[in-house]
Amino acid sequence: MDLRVAVFDKLTCLPARYFDRTTTGSLISKVTFDAGQVAEAGTHVLTVLIRDSLAIIGLLAWMVYLNWKLTLVFLVAAPFVVAVVRYFSSRLRRMSKNLQTSMGEVTHVLDETISGQRIVRTFGGQEQERQRFTSGVNRARQFQVKFASAAHAVAPIAQFVTAVALAVLLYVAGRQFVEGEISPGTFMSFFAAMAMLFSPLKRLTSVNGPLQRGLAAADSVFGMIDEPEEADEGTQTLARCSGHLEFKDVSFSYEKGNSGGVESLSFVIQPGETIALVGPSGGGKSTLVNLIPRFYVPDSGQILLEGVDTKTLTLASLRKQIGLVSQDVVIFNDTVRNNIAYGALAGADDSDVVKAAEAAHAREFIDELPRGFDTVLGQRGVGLSGGQRQRIAIARAFLKDAPLLILDEATSSLDSESERHIQEALEVLRRGRTTIVIAHRLSTIEWADRILVMSGGRIVESGTHEKLLRINNLYAGLYHIQFARQSEPLSAAGAE
Repeated sequence: MDLRVAVFDKLTCLPARYFDRTTTGSLISKVTFDAGQVAEAGTHVLTVLIRDSLAIIGLLAWMVYLNWKLTLVFLVAAPFVVAVVRYFSSRLRRMSKNLQTSMGEVTHVLDETISGQRIVRTFGGQEQERQRFTSGVNRARQFQVKFASAAHAVAPIAQFVTAVALAVLLYVAGRQFVEGEISPGTFMSFFAAMAMLFSPLKRLTSVNGPLQRGLAAADSVFGMIDEPEEADEGTQTLARCSGHLEFKDVSFSYEKGNSGGVESLSFVIQPGETIALVGPSGGGKSTLVNLIPRFYVPDSGQILLEGVDTKTLTLASLRKQIGLVSQDVVIFNDTVRNNIAYGALAGADDSDVVKAAEAAHAREFIDELPRGFDTVLGQRGVGLSGGQRQRIAIARAFLKDAPLLILDEATSSLDSESERHIQEALEVLRRGRTTIVIAHRLSTIEWADRILVMSGGRIVESGTHEKLLRINNLYAGLYHIQFARQSEPLSAAGAE
């Protein structure tokens, strides 16, 4: 339990880069499968190791006391037994690591299929997903079989070597007995002790499989626990800011040369100003907003909030200033109230929660739910429409009342009615706040105080909607393309 809690605690404070390179399935597998293997090695295996090792040491000491020469003959087999155990140990460890990897893959396919079950069924992907899952499970089975064959081979081989040593020992002891070098009582006591060695020796060699499995799992689990946490080296705290934000020659690139980074960004956002970020996909818009709450740290340059470098602020103080409404709304399997008053907002008064819901135009559908604000929304808000989930997220932002607001595609892929409600809510939400909006639908950001057009990680144009249309460059081209697409259905309808 403690190990699983430790892994979960680490999950909540790992940097974004770690999640970029690690699948959800492998992370779940570490908590469920790997931690269980470590627990087995730390209980049953540990008990056997201590108890039977002490028994073997005691019996060997008694045998040395009775006849050190015969004991030396018996111990000649020890190097061979150790060699066998070491050889199979390396194979067992390798198979265990491969098994853990394959179980992570199985969990990943399972997670994707469950979360995307509508897409799977709509596009007829059942057979494809079944093949992916079967392939992953089959790999796990193959590694389990290889592990089992190696684990079950250790004990018989070790016992065979020991039996050979016993045969030699019987011959030597028999000669000593005939020649009168050993008494009948000593002879019987020595062989009784030697016979008693077999049971603990068998258990010790048999436990090698679970031990190597646990050690391989420990490498996986403790490797994750030892991962560096999200850097929080700032020492300054900031009271409620006015929303003055400045980028000074900021550059950032992802690992392995992935696109979407930013290069030499320099601009200032005044308090209460609304800035829209537009441009082709991969231009760096999402990267820019992810740098503000320090999900990623710039490779160079400075991001200043109220004239203070955000690197010098504690993460808690910095993120307290920021409200986020994104396209991918996260709804937890909890009540409406707890989804709005989430995290640090959990102690909010019920009246404040209701006001936030009203401001987000969410009260109308919340009152229609079976238990109102006490209705459990289910996994990912199943049963709610996209617009309703979005309004829950906006209510969360209202309740936080942060001076800096980030809207990441908050109105995309919504019907006209939902978009109207959300636009009205966002209009109220951004009043008196510094707002950064990412939008692909340019018609939704014509009202912005300033529009920054990004391409290739740089700001290539800046100005109001009217100014950028007059410049007739990238923004104007994007706008006219979208306007043409929107007018095509209307023209077709008129022709009919």
